[in-house]
Amino acid sequence: QVQVVESGGDLVQPGGSLRLSCVASISNFFSFSSYALSWYRQVPGKERELVASIRSAAGSTRYADSVKGRFTISRDNAKKMVYLQMNSLKPEDTAVYYCLATRSNYNYWGQGTQVTVSS
Repeated sequence: QVQVVESGGDLVQPGGSLRLSCVASISNFFSFSSYALSWYRQVPGKERELVASIRSAAGSTRYADSVKGRFTISRDNAKKMVYLQMNSLKPEDTAVYYCLATRSNYNYWGQGTQVTVSS
């Protein structure tokens, strides 16, 4: 079984920065490093969208066009953590941000953390 818990959401002014964290608790045979990790976000009335992802092996990353150059995803396998560094935040980044751990088509979602960008 895998549980992920996000933290770090807050109210921040436009142009500001925020770092989201996600910690995983794993009670199966597989190591944290074998999971692909992603951040998604969702606003009311819209579908959940992929923000950034980082693969399990080479650690290659992928970003939504809307956040390229502003957001950075990273992972610390020893701490079983994944981070999302968000810079130059815009009001349209306001959403609930979710962490996802994936392995062999099994998906494990967190409960989400609210990010609000407003002056």
